[in-house]
Amino acid sequence: MRIQDVSHLETENLEKWVSFALLTRYLKIHTVRPLQIAEMAKAGSSLPPVVVKEGTPGTDVKITDLFKGKKGILFGVPGAFTPVCSSSHLPGYVGDYDKLTKAGAEVIACLSIDDAFVMAAWGTANGSSGKVRMLADQAGELTKALGVELDSVDMLGNVRCKRFSAVIVDNVIKTMNVEDNSLEATCSMPDTAYKQLSQLTEA
Repeated sequence: MRIQDVSHLETENLEKWVSFALLTRYLKIHTVRPLQIAEMAKAGSSLPPVVVKEGTPGTDVKITDLFKGKKGILFGVPGAFTPVCSSSHLPGYVGDYDKLTKAGAEVIACLSIDDAFVMAAWGTANGSSGKVRMLADQAGELTKALGVELDSVDMLGNVRCKRFSAVIVDNVIKTMNVEDNSLEATCSMPDTAYKQLSQLTEA
């Protein structure tokens, strides 16, 4: 840290200098910088080899290990226990589990920037056990790598995940469905994923 000699300043000017210095330091720390979002993943993109959490903070799941050699669905939500996520998005995938697996899904996973305990509790509340893997992207690394960061500081207090779904085959994204408005759930719902899975099976 550079120390500036202010001994020559009179008391009044010294107070002004200190006030200005403190204000400058505050603004440097607290200025909100625009969110720099990476390029969004698309059909043909490979999953990044990012580790997320499942169940507890000590249980690692490497996303590329989860989808290696398998066909499945990864869907992302802005937050556990939030209205649309809890009323339709997660329950939709849990309820359509049999339908989706018959269409070829071997893995169905839900992603959110939340801690592992919250995701586990949310999954339990919605009967996800044995159907939907509840993945906690605690540091937001997978969300960032996929380019689906959502600036939700005003509503949820931090950066979250956009609402999306992706059909994946052996770690390659075949379809990427991202909602224009993450407060709504339309193209990322299981019906869309079901149709896309069925088309892959028929091809």
